[in-house]
Amino acid sequence: MIRWFIVIFLALMLISWVSPLLQKLGFGKLPGDLRFRLFGREWFIPVTTTILLSFVASLVSQLI
Repeated sequence: MIRWFIVIFLALMLISWVSPLLQKLGFGKLPGDLRFRLFGREWFIPVTTTILLSFVASLVSQLI
């Protein structure tokens, strides 16, 4: 159980580290990525970026 908490924590840290880099490359600004303001806070739901990165990850996993 503790292993899963560690894995999830490390994954979230990796995502938070890579996210600004991906935004500089144009990810997160694709059509289909939702960005809106609600209750005085900006919300971001990267639907298209998630699908694209998932597709790339599956292609890479098939090549390895």
